[in-house]
Amino acid sequence: MNEHPLPRILVVEDELPMRVALRDALERQGYRVLVADDGEAGLAKALDSQPDLILLDVMMPRLDGFALCAELRRLAQNLPILMLTAKGRVEDRVAGLDAGADDYLVKPFSRDELLARVRALLRRSQRQARSLKTVTLGEVQLDFVQQRAWRRQRELSLTAKEFAMLRLLLETPGEPVSRERFLDVVWGLTAFPTTRTVDKHIASLRAKIETDPDQPVYIQTVHAVGYRIEVPPGADAGP
Repeated sequence: MNEHPLPRILVVEDELPMRVALRDALERQGYRVLVADDGEAGLAKALDSQPDLILLDVMMPRLDGFALCAELRRLAQNLPILMLTAKGRVEDRVAGLDAGADDYLVKPFSRDELLARVRALLRRSQRQARSLKTVTLGEVQLDFVQQRAWRRQRELSLTAKEFAMLRLLLETPGEPVSRERFLDVVWGLTAFPTTRTVDKHIASLRAKIETDPDQPVYIQTVHAVGYRIEVPPGADAGP
């Protein structure tokens, strides 16, 4: 028996030819493939089978890809999601990534690029699974496994993107993380419309975890570079 089976990938795609092509390409690489032909079926299968990655079409009946992705993130499902769509406008990419997708691939795409994106997302997911689990920053407790956070007994409403930004900062405490690095790792695109997106998310994050967001203790600005996180001595920031 194989003690380390290859990842399971859920393909949610309403067009039969594309669904079959994706399944065949992935199975030829040895992946175990599940399929769903609409958004509602995809949501049910994702929650039931807990795949390692989802390939998600945007334009689908019953529940489109944006809504499905947002619902999975609302339910604290942190599995990697690669959106597939014929919509290539910047606005559509932004909508998909803001809904919680990890990466975005515009049709038509090459088989090799698809497989490379899949491998990259799975590697990132595996690194995260081996890394941080819980962190305490002063009065704030962060649970990266459940994607939940509390200040004392009050739960904080951190988004999946905010958790991903914190994780990236905590991987190298005290060292600066550039805005471009945030966009590459958290949003999955190296060419993003504006680095202001990072600044807005940092402001939101500070408002939630800092006692005084105007004088942050943990998330510090590094002029002309980006941000770093300062973990006070004795703080619990281990896996």
